[in-house]
Amino acid sequence: MKKYCSIIVVFSLFACQQESESLTTLYALPNKLKEVSGIIYSPETDLLWTLEDRGNANAIYGLDSNGKIERTITIENTENIDWEDITKDQEGNLYIGDFGNNDNERQDLSIYKIEKNALTSKGTNPVYKVSFAYPEQKDFPPKKSEMFYDVEGFFEFKNNFYLFTKNRSKGFDGTAFLYKIPNTPGFHQAVLMGEFKTCDVYNSCAITSATISPDETKVAILTHDKLFLFENFQGDNFLKGTKTILELDHFSQKEAACFTDNDRILIADERTKSLGGNVYDVSIKMLKSKS
Repeated sequence: MKKYCSIIVVFSLFACQQESESLTTLYALPNKLKEVSGIIYSPETDLLWTLEDRGNANAIYGLDSNGKIERTITIENTENIDWEDITKDQEGNLYIGDFGNNDNERQDLSIYKIEKNALTSKGTNPVYKVSFAYPEQKDFPPKKSEMFYDVEGFFEFKNNFYLFTKNRSKGFDGTAFLYKIPNTPGFHQAVLMGEFKTCDVYNSCAITSATISPDETKVAILTHDKLFLFENFQGDNFLKGTKTILELDHFSQKEAACFTDNDRILIADERTKSLGGNVYDVSIKMLKSKS
């Protein structure tokens, strides 16, 4: 009976992927990249830069419009403890978020800056390292009901980083924190900007990526089957903006998202057996028209 149920679940997920009208599959990710955890589009290089999470190489990969690895850059003098996202600033410099913290016990959280001019090389050292801690976290790890300190999504905005936490607490209720960290080298205490709730089903509501539009008027938060869109905010009061839940009608292990223009978002998911392992394109306007 258990085997039969598993077959039904896999078939249902496959059917959901095939029937979704919200996402357009652009290409399959290279077989080499099995655990993509972040993506960012760089107009300067016309490449989609990606990385993988813990246990994988300390490298970033530039994909062309067909999903082929055009460039591989080793980030020297670093270790991929748990690289969970990649973002950029308005000048085109990249940032690697080494802040994956599944067990909420890390005390070496960091962000690496990669100079834009290094994106044509085979290897580079970070320009600098930003280290940080959450002042609200007192125990490592905290109680199982207070596992709020994992992060898989961030972006850079006006010389600050904004991190959205992934709730791993027992009794998951969708609570997520927004933290702010200055984009300057050295150690910083993260500043808690606020909290909000996604929804209360972990597989559909745990945050896996975050991205801001090029014109900096939209913030999108990714889960396995949804986008949470924030608009009409003032300054960096993103959570005070208008929140819209955009259903993707497509369930998979989505781990990465980035805007390519002010309407379109690329999403990448991990390959699970025969499912996923793709890059998808989605229109915010289209999703909003369906919501």
